[in-house]
Amino acid sequence: MVLPLVKLGTLVLKTLSKPIAAKLKQQAAFHPKFRQKIISMAQANHRMTTTMQRRIYGHSTDVEIRPLNEEKAVQAAVDLIGELFVFTVAGAAVIFEVHRSSRSEARKEAIRKQELEELRQRDQNLAVEVELLKQKLVEIEQLAKGRGLSGLLKMKPAQTEIDKSAAV
Repeated sequence: MVLPLVKLGTLVLKTLSKPIAAKLKQQAAFHPKFRQKIISMAQANHRMTTTMQRRIYGHSTDVEIRPLNEEKAVQAAVDLIGELFVFTVAGAAVIFEVHRSSRSEARKEAIRKQELEELRQRDQNLAVEVELLKQKLVEIEQLAKGRGLSGLLKMKPAQTEIDKSAAV
């Protein structure tokens, strides 16, 4: 019952993170200080990705990379922020799920160990009981050899009524 609810909660969290990311993107474009920071972040990201693409395709990397215009830089930065937010939420959900699963497995392992220990204890108890029964059997066999079958069963000869009255 808990597992479907946790998975449903994770899905809801991922779904809700997308509109929150869109709102973050919208607000990020309007704050002047933040806007300047995200523009510089977007320009750095543009330079890095362009250089990597040029190296991958074997083009010259010493050519000057033209910076993005301000609107494209803002749009690229807010898209990156939105994607990072969604990725962070999804990553946190995955980490939570893995942690929950490992705790569940640890509980199952502890139960298995406890059951195994109970079986070992039961096996030891049965081994002790078997040894005691073997000892009793040896004693009975020794008594049977020494006294015969009637001595073993401690049978006395049957007394009649006459024998009983004479004894009194």
